[in-house]
Amino acid sequence: MQLAPNVWRIPTVGRSAVNSYAFVDDDGSVTLVDCGLAKAPARIVRGLAAIGKLPADVTRIVLTHAHPDHAGGAAELARRTGAPVAAHAADVPYAQAGRAPVSDPAVTGGRLFARLNSGRFPAVEVAQPLADGDLLDVGGGLRVVHTPGHSPGHVSLLHEPTRLLITGDALFNVLGVRWAPKLLCSDFRLTQETAHVLGELDYDLAAFTHGPELTDKPRDRIRAFLSAHR
Repeated sequence: MQLAPNVWRIPTVGRSAVNSYAFVDDDGSVTLVDCGLAKAPARIVRGLAAIGKLPADVTRIVLTHAHPDHAGGAAELARRTGAPVAAHAADVPYAQAGRAPVSDPAVTGGRLFARLNSGRFPAVEVAQPLADGDLLDVGGGLRVVHTPGHSPGHVSLLHEPTRLLITGDALFNVLGVRWAPKLLCSDFRLTQETAHVLGELDYDLAAFTHGPELTDKPRDRIRAFLSAHR
């Protein structure tokens, strides 16, 4: 699904249940955002082929956070493409250990869930630690927006030239805009606090790693959700 000039959404589960994104630069190089579950690389490679790209064209992989449904395919894609992986510094230890941060113990059932769900995925080496405000040289500028809570190093991404926001898991769009399930957050209250920055950014299109994009006044719709859930 093409979202903007040189930006595509690649679904890796269903039509939009889990999404990765591909940004194509003027020189033909590709930056991937998120890599789905461990079985996702085959679908991502087919998605690249659909836009006329090969794994060898991928020169960077950016992770919004170190959870199995986002980083699970990163090690295999890094191996296939030779591309370095970037993630926020606070999530680098989890990505390199191949294990998600522990779920929020303050949430009912959080401790039990943490014991039942190890959150493991193939460990991946991170070559580029990211920080809030970093501007990546991707398609004219991909801004890193640190929105911790879902994980300590969770980031959203703003592609400034196309005014496209990728929320990561700061917000879902599954049967409407909503929070990620509490049990999947390392600090659910912090998730709620930091997501409010998404209402202050300027964008014309909001894309999600869980759910379809919003094209009709997405900023207004996200701000309305955030205002109702202060």
